[in-house]
Amino acid sequence: MTMVAMLSRVSDIRATLEQLSTVDATAKSAATTAAGNASSSTFADVLASAAGASTSATAATGTVAANPGSATGADVVKAAEKYLGVPYVFGGEDRSGMDCSGLVQRVYADMGITVPRLVSGQMKIGTEVASLAEAKPGDLIVTGGGDHILIYAGDHKVIHAPYEGRTVSKVEAYMDDSEITTIRRVIPDAPAAAAGSTRSSAGTTDLVNAAFASLLKGGSQ
Repeated sequence: MTMVAMLSRVSDIRATLEQLSTVDATAKSAATTAAGNASSSTFADVLASAAGASTSATAATGTVAANPGSATGADVVKAAEKYLGVPYVFGGEDRSGMDCSGLVQRVYADMGITVPRLVSGQMKIGTEVASLAEAKPGDLIVTGGGDHILIYAGDHKVIHAPYEGRTVSKVEAYMDDSEITTIRRVIPDAPAAAAGSTRSSAGTTDLVNAAFASLLKGGSQ
């Protein structure tokens, strides 16, 4: 391959890489290792290695629900408030009646976020919050070892579908930390998301530079 052709190919692949929005730390590490160990590898080989590592990393964090609409915790609370007054129906998941996990699934679905149907699955998604004092609107509060789930609404209030004979209600958070099994934050804080975006951008740049150096080294032999 001539130097002109090589540089042209690098330019094309660089343009493609710069459109990537997410390259995590695992992908970055894999790309750097591939670039260092394969001096005769092409740029495409290094990129393929990084892509494979990124896929593995995504699979490892698959318990985090996707947030395609960039919803906020406040949006979740507003969506939940639309169902106030809906009667409790075991197994229900719409305006005709819903149970506690049906309410959670319906509210997050309204935000474009897919969560499991049952509390046993919902209590494992997102990231754990240490205490009720640290809860933010939209967080999920699980009690009774998984018997009940509620949506934290802020100001020490919760929205939930209590039990047969009651309706979806917004009430004072009646539980304390000793009664809470787990609190899950499905929607990450905005600053954390922004920081992740910065890291991804930096990872993409490092990937380009490492692979470019590896290609030049291989071409000079």
